Amino acid sequence: MSGVITTGNHPKLMWPGIKGIWGRAYNEHPLECVDLFTQDTSSQHYEEDVEVTGFGLAPVKNEGAGVAFDSETQGTVSRYTHASIALGYIVTQEELDDNLYEAKAKPRAMANAFSLRQTKEVIGANIYNNGFTSGLGGDGVVLFSASHPTRNGLQSNLLTAADLSETALEDACIQIMQAKNSRGLKISLIAQSLHVSPSDWFEANRILKSVLQNDTANNAVNALKATSALPGGIKLNHYFTDADAWFIRTNAPRGMIHYTRRKASLTRDNDFNTGNAKAKSWERYSDGWSDWRGAYGNAGV
Repeated sequence: MSGVITTGNHPKLMWPGIKGIWGRAYNEHPLECVDLFTQDTSSQHYEEDVEVTGFGLAPVKNEGAGVAFDSETQGTVSRYTHASIALGYIVTQEELDDNLYEAKAKPRAMANAFSLRQTKEVIGANIYNNGFTSGLGGDGVVLFSASHPTRNGLQSNLLTAADLSETALEDACIQIMQAKNSRGLKISLIAQSLHVSPSDWFEANRILKSVLQNDTANNAVNALKATSALPGGIKLNHYFTDADAWFIRTNAPRGMIHYTRRKASLTRDNDFNTGNAKAKSWERYSDGWSDWRGAYGNAGV
């Protein structure tokens, strides 16, 4: 039977003399995917967010003329379909009976939970990892694109390709400050946090936390620090696959969303015919975005 843990899986556990068992559990990073998404809950098979485009600029009304009337319309529709993520293991009755180190075998449940948490991290980070090339949003284009269709024309949350630097971060903040809604009206979109891989962690701290301008002999203020350009600080993510890519989350209210449909739980049971012990962990959730203005991405060079 596939996946069944028998006495043959680890025969040394059937013999005395083992000092310790290693390899199953290590210290974990704090859950990092929570920094990538606004957390929400769901009680349905799927959830949808619908854009309503609002009104355009008000025209001049000539004397004696009637008022111009505008109409708001439905924009993009983003659907979140929750995936079931599950993993289990089976242990034979013989292995349970003969294992001389039962106390050291019990952490299997911890290892199972570790695998589910790692899976959640990878799934969440992949929304960003694949955001330049694949995975279409409600508007029919990838997450980080210079061609998001709106009623005012194409708009962009794709930053000009550049490795992380003070200049590149300032350019990103300027682009975010110039954001518009789907009718072309300026909005107060504000950069909140910088998200980097381990390769950019130290450089990000040098750039944002230096008192004076970073990496120059100029006696100039560090404008990014002085203006609190990124009040949410630097967020490290060990699951970003491109060492050069970096991202900025903004204050867009319905940007990057994580829906929890069912929290992770561990259940156990026994098979009557074989005596085998079974355990499984199961959760349901979905990750995605509604308003692409919730995150800006730079693929690096």
